[in-house]
Amino acid sequence: MVTLAKSMSGAHPGRPVLVLSNRPEAGGLDKARAMGIPARAVDHTKWGKDRAGFEAALSQELTAAEPDVICLAGFMRILTPDFVAQWEGRMLNIHPSLLPKYRGLNTHARALEANDAEHGCSVHLVTPELDDGPILGQARVPILPGDSPDSLAARVLEMEHQLYPAVLRRMLEGDQSLLRLP
Repeated sequence: MVTLAKSMSGAHPGRPVLVLSNRPEAGGLDKARAMGIPARAVDHTKWGKDRAGFEAALSQELTAAEPDVICLAGFMRILTPDFVAQWEGRMLNIHPSLLPKYRGLNTHARALEANDAEHGCSVHLVTPELDDGPILGQARVPILPGDSPDSLAARVLEMEHQLYPAVLRRMLEGDQSLLRLP
């Protein structure tokens, strides 16, 4: 989130209008406020099993902020098809794998267990199917001898910080063609 927000300066076609979290204790909220970005939380635990109520509260915050694009970064809740439909074509997510490989969790360990030669990250449009939307960008990293899930994750994160801002900028400029980094 901080990397995305910092990238949106100067001649960038967008500006951050809100940082929204489902966890009131999320460190990114204070970081956003320190950067002068409005920050709010909609605590999902207060909604219990009422996903529709939780997502209505999220939508209320988002609608008030009037974002052109919603960038998911560390938001670990699966969104319902109704919520996704409301923001269709305007919601990005970054995922730590070379989609369509390794949807879901534990991607670094899964790539190592499969003895893959490379791993990476993908930025995609969010659709109702988990980690399945059109891919707008991918960045690759080699898997090195002796890699652990943590060492691999660190290298993938470096690429995420390059890829996500680049894809966001291109999307705001009207370019949704696939961007590939190394």
